[in-house]
Amino acid sequence: MTQEIKITTDRIGAVIGKGGETRKDLEKTLNVSLTVDSETGIVQIKNEDDPLAEIRSMEVIKAIGRGFSPAHAKKLIEDDDMILDLIDISDVADTPQKIARIRGRIIGKEGKAREQIENMTGTMISVYGKTVGIIGLPEQMADAHSAVTMLINGSDHNTVFNFLDRKKKEAKMDMLNYYY
Repeated sequence: MTQEIKITTDRIGAVIGKGGETRKDLEKTLNVSLTVDSETGIVQIKNEDDPLAEIRSMEVIKAIGRGFSPAHAKKLIEDDDMILDLIDISDVADTPQKIARIRGRIIGKEGKAREQIENMTGTMISVYGKTVGIIGLPEQMADAHSAVTMLINGSDHNTVFNFLDRKKKEAKMDMLNYYY
């Protein structure tokens, strides 16, 4: 059985890598065979023996296609609990200007807002095109997703960071209560 996923043609290079290095590494790590059509952006993923490998590989390729580096995308297979969440900005913003403004809010000046959300939640975030991708564990994902959604809906950055700070403290208290 073969799985297919379409990614934007400008991300094909990230899947293939210099001299095909990234593709070879992905094939070895994911235990699949990849066929990349650089004209259409279609990536075929094949593993005759393990359909689950194909499905996990699709998530990795999708993550690379949504702006994550191959190293970050491979975290999805290094830990079975890691998940990829995609938030579509175009659901809220209907013009390129609105999308650019929202992307700017999420990234922040010199990438500071995105970096702070990543640090406070332990997730990895990619803002690419009309989507925001988040890679993380389910509990972390929920907080990061809420934070990004708050920014998309116009919340002040301080409000978002205070929310994340409160969530972090709640998680610490839950951990303490669990052990005592």
